[in-house]
Amino acid sequence: MDGTPRGRIKCSINTWTGIVYRIPRTELEKCSERKDLSQSGVYFLFGTSEESSENYVYVGQADVRKNGKGILGRLLEHKKNSEKDYWTEAIVFTTSNDFLGATEISWLESYFCSLATRANRYIVKNGNEPSPGKPTEEVISDLQNFAMYAEMVMGVLGHKVFEPLIKVESNQSNAEPSSLTETQLFLERKSRKSNILLKASCVQTSEGFVVKQGSMIETIDSHSIPIGIKEKRKYAISDKKIDREGILQVDMQFNSPSYAAAFVIGGHANGLTEWKTADGITLKEIEQSEVTQTNA
Repeated sequence: MDGTPRGRIKCSINTWTGIVYRIPRTELEKCSERKDLSQSGVYFLFGTSEESSENYVYVGQADVRKNGKGILGRLLEHKKNSEKDYWTEAIVFTTSNDFLGATEISWLESYFCSLATRANRYIVKNGNEPSPGKPTEEVISDLQNFAMYAEMVMGVLGHKVFEPLIKVESNQSNAEPSSLTETQLFLERKSRKSNILLKASCVQTSEGFVVKQGSMIETIDSHSIPIGIKEKRKYAISDKKIDREGILQVDMQFNSPSYAAAFVIGGHANGLTEWKTADGITLKEIEQSEVTQTNA
């Protein structure tokens, strides 16, 4: 809309009544002439913590029948709210035929908030879990179809807020082999600092390495620990993602195997040799084998 990919973006699909906007916080005032933004709809506020670099999302709804200003009016209110100064862009969902009433937006807000919470990629900033209301079966059927398109467009706009870090394995016989499994890896080491036997499991995905919930984490840092991992561990402990016994309470994603291993042991680590399969094959050996097969 503004001639730049980082500016405002409007999305639509020919077979769908939905209209989607991605609006940077700094560009809200430019949207005053957009009539569809004066309608009812649902919206997402996205931001990143400057301290921990974790992603934030807030899921909200705006009903023109209540405040007379619709979605844009609600976003401008959020912009003035000092308690919501973390967000840098908004994703807005409304429709070309303005069919989203109070019942519909309440259900969508609750559905999207629940989906984002289960995916656990972003910290959901909603203080209370939104109520879905009591729509009829027919309305829910229409809204599920609307939500399916909305989830797809959200991913296209760069936010995987609805996608779990680890895919659920499919039982469908016609699924592609590569979509069924992701590489399962394990780390086991006796810590010299706390004398604890560290046991962690990890999944290698197309996006990186996910240290799984339930892994035993060393809570004492070594002097050699990378500064980025030191900060990540610090906030994981303060946010109770690691409990007092050192047990990881949530799945956590890392870009490299070494950073994933360093997070577990609290110091410098070579992830290519630390992470192994259940049969004891190192990640380095797996990658070397894949290169050999490719060159053969």
